[in-house]
Amino acid sequence: MEKKMSLSQNSPARLNTLFAKRTQKMKASEIRELLKLLDQPDIISFAGGIPDPAYFPRVAFEQAMLKATSEQAAGVALQYSTSEGYTPLRDWIVDYMGRHGVSCTRDNILITAGSQQALDYLGKLFLDPNDTALVAWPTYMGALGAFNAYEPRYDRFDPQANRPIEDITADAEAAGGRVKFVYLSSDFANPTGVTLTEDQRLTVLKRAEALGCAVIEDAAYQELRYQGEEVKPMLALEIEQKGSIEECRTIYLGSFSKTLAPGLRVGWAVAAKPVIQQMVLTKQAADLQTATINQIAVNEVARGVFNEHVATLREVYGARLNAMLAALERHMPEGVEWTRPEGGMFVWVTLPKGMGGAELLVKALEAKVAFVPGGAFYADGSHTNTLRLNFSMSPAAKIEEGIARLGDVIRAQM
Repeated sequence: MEKKMSLSQNSPARLNTLFAKRTQKMKASEIRELLKLLDQPDIISFAGGIPDPAYFPRVAFEQAMLKATSEQAAGVALQYSTSEGYTPLRDWIVDYMGRHGVSCTRDNILITAGSQQALDYLGKLFLDPNDTALVAWPTYMGALGAFNAYEPRYDRFDPQANRPIEDITADAEAAGGRVKFVYLSSDFANPTGVTLTEDQRLTVLKRAEALGCAVIEDAAYQELRYQGEEVKPMLALEIEQKGSIEECRTIYLGSFSKTLAPGLRVGWAVAAKPVIQQMVLTKQAADLQTATINQIAVNEVARGVFNEHVATLREVYGARLNAMLAALERHMPEGVEWTRPEGGMFVWVTLPKGMGGAELLVKALEAKVAFVPGGAFYADGSHTNTLRLNFSMSPAAKIEEGIARLGDVIRAQM
C-alpha cells in the first residue's frame, strides 16, 4: 500500500498562507469578468468601457508596425529603451499638452503602460497604510483597485460640498495617516459621465492647497467631447495660477486607449519633475519600460491621423450617446433617473430605492442584456441601486433594443 504524502506547510498548495496582508484588499474587477460576456453573440452588452474595434485606425497601425520592424528601424523598435519613454512620442505629448494649456517639457512626461499603470505607481508612491485618498463618490473602480493594494482609507470628496478642511484632516489623522491626494476624473467621468466645471476645478485646487495634498487628474476621456465647450484641465488652471508646472501639485494622466487603441497599452503622466523622476524609479523596478515598438507605432499614428481619427470617434460615439439618451426616455419607467453627459462612454443610472443593481443584473442577463452594477464604483460598496451603461460599443439599433429589454426588466421588478 502506498503511503500518502502529507502537504508540508511550505508546499505550493499552501503558499496562499504566505501572501501579504495587502492581498486581502485585491478583488477581481467586475468589469473584467463582465467583458467575457462580449464573446456571447446573443448578449447586448452595455458593460465594458470599450472602444468599438470597427473604428480602430488599423491600416495606420499596420503601416506603422511595418515601418518600425523594417531593417533600418528594428534595432530601435525591438530593443530596450529608456524608462522615461520614446523621445519623439514624449515630444508629441508636449505639443498636445500645450494645445490644452499645459506648458511642459519632455522631462515632465513619463510614458506608462496605459494610465492604469500610472494609477498603480501613484498609489505606491503616495500611500502608506491608513493614509487617506479622497475620491469621488462614485469613482472609477480601476483606481480603487490600483490603490487598494497600498491599504488606504477612502474619504468622499465632492467639489460642490464645503466640508471643513479641518474635519477632513482630523478624520485622516484619527485613522492613523494623512490625506495624500485627491483623485478625480475631470471630463466625462467613469462611471457617471459627469464633467467638472471650471469653477469646480478651481475649487478642487484650492481645497487641495489647503489640505497640502496632491491632485491626480484622470483625463482618459478628455478628447471624447460631443457637445459643449472644452474645459481647461486642472493642471492648466494651476499653471495659470502658479506660473510653472514645477510649482504644481496636480498630476495629469492621459491615455491613447480611448482614442487610438487600448491593446497597445500606452498612456502618460505629466507632472513636476520630482514626481516624474520618482515614478521613473518605480517603473524601472516594475517593468523597465513600456514596449518600445508600441510607443513607436503610437507616435507614428498620432502624428499622422490623431485629429482626423478623433473627429470620427466624436461623430460616431456622439450619435450613440444621443441614441441611448433617447432610448432611456422612451423605455425607462417612472422613478428611474440617469445622467446626460456631453461626452465620454457612459451613462449613469439610478434605480428606485430598494432595487439593487447586482440583483437586477441577474434578471437582465436572462433577457440577454448586460451592464455593470454601480456598487463596485463606491469605495464603501454603498448606493447599490445604481448601474453603469456603456454606449460606445453598440450601434443605435442595438442600443434601442437593449434599453427596451432593460426597461422591461426594471419594470417587472418594481
